[in-house]
Amino acid sequence: MASKRVGGIVIVKSNGHQYQAKGSFTYRLSVPKKEAVIGSDSVHGYKETPVVGFIEGSITDSKELNLEALQKTTGATVTLNLANGKTIGCKDAYYAADGDGTTEEGEIQFRFEGETEEI
Repeated sequence: MASKRVGGIVIVKSNGHQYQAKGSFTYRLSVPKKEAVIGSDSVHGYKETPVVGFIEGSITDSKELNLEALQKTTGATVTLNLANGKTIGCKDAYYAADGDGTTEEGEIQFRFEGETEEI
């Protein structure tokens, strides 16, 4: 069996600026959610509901990081390069985290929402 890396190092960028990614990132593609349509006699089929795609995790704060500019970001192109070679892209994205930071390890919440796809 060949050894294949499936997790670990990620790279996260917004409008070409690379952030210092920390820990685990989460993402969701903008693929409509399917839900059953159930009648009194049987399942009639399904409906699709739009979902918002996102890329979220934590980044390291630094002296050079402008927190206010980060939190005001709209219309961004955000990419998340995964350890397995895939890239998740989020276009026309806006910053959607609460903006909370921690002092122990200098973490800042990172969440962008928008149209997300595997690219």
